Parts: sequence; structure tokens; C-alpha cells
Amino acid sequence: MSLRLTSFALLLFGTQAFAQKPPNIVFIFSDDHAYQAVSAYGHPLKLLETPNLDRIAKEGMRFDRCLVPNSICGPSRACVLTGKYNHANGFYNNTNSRFDGTQFTFPKLLQKAGYQTAIVGKWHLISDPTGFNYWHILPGQGVYYNPPMIKNGERVKHEGYTTDIITDVSLDWLNKRDKDKPFLLMCQHKAPHREWSPALRHLGHDKDRKYPEPDTLFDDYAGRGKAEREQDMTIAKTMNASDLKLTTLATHTPEQKKEWDAYYEPRNKAFREAKLEGKDLVRWKYNRYMHDYLGCIRAVDESVGKVLDYLEREKLSENTIVVYCSDQGFYLGEHGWFDKRWIFEESVRTPLLVRWPGKTKPGTTNANLVSNIDFASTFLEAAGVETPKDLHGKSLGPILKGETPADWRKSFYYHYYEFPGPHSVRKHYGVVTDRYKLVRFYEPGVDYWELFDLKSDPKELTSVFDKAEYAAVQKELETELARLRKELKVPDPDPPETEIKANPKKKDPKPK
Repeated sequence: MSLRLTSFALLLFGTQAFAQKPPNIVFIFSDDHAYQAVSAYGHPLKLLETPNLDRIAKEGMRFDRCLVPNSICGPSRACVLTGKYNHANGFYNNTNSRFDGTQFTFPKLLQKAGYQTAIVGKWHLISDPTGFNYWHILPGQGVYYNPPMIKNGERVKHEGYTTDIITDVSLDWLNKRDKDKPFLLMCQHKAPHREWSPALRHLGHDKDRKYPEPDTLFDDYAGRGKAEREQDMTIAKTMNASDLKLTTLATHTPEQKKEWDAYYEPRNKAFREAKLEGKDLVRWKYNRYMHDYLGCIRAVDESVGKVLDYLEREKLSENTIVVYCSDQGFYLGEHGWFDKRWIFEESVRTPLLVRWPGKTKPGTTNANLVSNIDFASTFLEAAGVETPKDLHGKSLGPILKGETPADWRKSFYYHYYEFPGPHSVRKHYGVVTDRYKLVRFYEPGVDYWELFDLKSDPKELTSVFDKAEYAAVQKELETELARLRKELKVPDPDPPETEIKANPKKKDPKPK
């Protein structure tokens, strides 16, 4: 072989080796971010603009039916890490579950395959993270200002706004990483979790806007059952003084408190003097909630922009998968609610935006039933790592490349366990398809079925269970639900570790 040919072969081999280099993975995860509050989803109320999140959608794929198996913080995170439902990974609820760090997680396999792995921000799984070269996490739920954190097992204290701190720590780790290795960064925000405390720079972000109301803000729950009527998650009755910023945050520095009070106190004074009642009081609470919640999202959107800009500046964009998602959906006044937990759409559906240059066509959308249990398989396949056979999720790789597998799921199983507990949402399980939801509430004294037709009733206001015209659909869904429970090996009855003896949390003081 001639020297020229040898040089050409080496050049070709080097080019191929570069092209086949495992992709970096940046997974940005927020807490309780409703898809209604991502402008890329085009929500009719147009609550705010999220230009940096929209940038991922424009340069990648927007998923319109990303569903979670259990709409609550800790269990959802366990599903992401393991690619399995909660009855398989052992983390059922936020009240008495503890994550078993000895089990399979996708970061462990990536780490074993040569990836550097890091998690920064909210962890919320009780035990210490495993499978990470670096971890810098909030203890428990964390706080919005001046958070204590745990860095590789050592407690440290930060000053500033938590979203900004998580972003800065993440970028600092990227700067200091071994640049010869691929990396996984899980940048996980507390925001916009309750009590929705915005950054000081965003206190006046909406200029006292009066927000358009969802048309179910004053839902009376007619057409549904006892579980929906007896929950404790309404804007009208459940929001407390801290949620509504009628009290001062305990974690502020004196300087922060001064700026905070300068914004809220004049508005709170006007509120107290108005002596609002009835629907006017609910509307005031709704607008305060929207100001605070959306203010938190503005900082998250800025964080996403900083991460995307870093990747471009360091010439990492072309070989980095960027994923933005939340641990579940959230209610923004629909049905008079905040929070999540239900199988219903605003709760079970989470935003999912993915950018994968060279693989995913920019500006595409997808309506398949996908889930956060699919992330583990997706990341492992993208990295060229063999995926364990017992995962419940499937790789999104083919879909991201524009090819939906013929056997892709047409139905999805959901199961919520945390009762008694915060917000008093009853235990329930069910099956979701592109058009229907069949759900069973199964607590003693509250044991009944509901069926919803999302085509004729997209806001899920009226159950059509046992209606003659839906008999065939109902039977088909009952069969499918039984099949899914059997295939997934869902324990029946629930195992003892799901039981919660009593609600351990004190009732929150109501605002005066």
C-alpha cells in the first residue's frame, strides 16, 4: 500500500472514528413545569414566552404526549433513572419511600462505559446518588434562596437564587471535566415547585398583568366521582399564606428581604384592604399564583439558554443530545387546581423537547405515547451501551430519527399510590390511549371506575363509564388494562411498602 493511500486510509478511519464518537448527554429537568407554560406548545392562554426552551423545539423535536407513570416528584425521578415503573424500582411515594441505590440506573452503565457523569440540583430520592462521578444536590425539596446543598457527601452553603446556582455549578463542572471523555450532565431544577418564589430580578416581570382564566377555574366536579370532589388541592381552599407571599421567606438575607418586601408589601396591603370574597378572592389568588409560578419559569428558561450557549461556545453542540423535561405536568388553575397526582391530562402529561443534531430533523413534532421510562433506554442506545432486557421503557432513538417502530405502544399504564398524603388524592390506576382514559379509584369507600373520551370531552369533565354507547370501548379498555397489569407484573393487592399510616404533614395555615 502506498504512503499516499495509507495516509488516506488513516484520514478516512479518523473521520469515521470521530463521527462515531459517543454523544454527550445534557438532561435538563425541572420540577412541576406544566406544558401549558412552554410557549413552544402554543397554549391558547399564551401565559408567557420561553424563547430558550422554544429554541430546543425549533432545533429538534417537540413531543406532545409524553406521559409519566406516577405523577409525583420522587417516583417520577426513580422512573427516569431506572426505566422502570415504581412497583419495579421500589419508590412508590414521597412519604415513606427510599431509593435503593444498589439497583440498575442508566448513569451507572454510562459511567462503566467511560462516560463522566454528574447530577446537580434536585435529587429528592432520600438516599445518596450512585453512578455519578460528581453530585451536588439539594437536600429534600431544597429552598429557593441561599440553599444548603450536598457536594459529594459534604454539606455546603450557597448564597443566591437556587436556579442560578444550579446553572452555575453545572457549567463549572462542564468546564472542569475531562475533555477526552463523553459526559452525562443531569441539571435538575427545584423550580417551579411550590411555593413558586421568583428571582428578585423577575418580581415585576409581568407588570401586574391580569391573566386569562382557564374556563374550568370554577369547576364543580359534576360528572365525576368522590375522589375529584374530596381532594385538597384547590386554589380557593388549599393555597396558604406562604404560597401567596403573604408572609416573608425565612431564607432571605437582609438585602434580599428588602427587595422582596418592596415588591410584595404594597400589593399585599392593597389586597388586605380590598377584603375580597368568593370568586373575586379566587381570581386574586390565581393571578398571584400565575405571577410567581411563571416568574420561576423565566429563570429556568434563562438557565436553559446559558447551557445552550455554553455548548455552542465550546463547540459541543453537534455531538450533544439536549433533553428538556419535567418530572410531571401541573395544574395552572384548570379545574380550580394546582399540583399534579392525577391521571388527568394536565397532570400526567409533561413537556418533552429533544435536540439531537444530525439525527433529529429540526422543528418536528410527535404525537406518539412516550414516557420518562423511555429515557434510560434512549440514552444507553445512543451511547452504544447494551440495554438491560427487563426495562419497561423503549428507546426513543427511532422516533427521534423520524421512524416510529411498528410495535410502538398504543396504550400506557398509570398508577398513583400516595394516599393518605398531601392533597388527599386517592389511589388510582388506569390506561391511557390516544383518545380514551379508563381509571379505577380503589380506596375503601371510594372504589369506582371512570371513562373519558378525550375527543368529545378534552377537558375530562364527564365520565362516560357504563354508558351504552361506550360499551364496546369500555370492554376493550378493561381488557387492555388487565393485559398491561399482567405484562408489567403489577402486584395485586398493593405491597405493604406502599401503605401510609397517616398524613405526616401538618395542615398548612390558610391565608386570612
